[in-house]
Amino acid sequence: MRTTLKKWGNSQAIRIPKTIIEDAGIKENDQVELNVVSGNIVIQPIKKHKTLKERIEEYNGDYRCSEWESGQTVGKEVL
Repeated sequence: MRTTLKKWGNSQAIRIPKTIIEDAGIKENDQVELNVVSGNIVIQPIKKHKTLKERIEEYNGDYRCSEWESGQTVGKEVL
């Protein structure tokens, strides 16, 4: 997809099509990080940390704890 760099105040701007934004999993007012990698401009979304409330709302009750093997002892661990 092609677009054109335009003047916006004292800066330059591009318009990013809705399909590109949706495919990147970002939305309006999300924070992004800009980097230059090998001469290319890379825009990466900044991962938002979920609040405890958001995490609890997403929980559907399917987690069941269990024991797991952690390997051989290497010191004087007490089991």
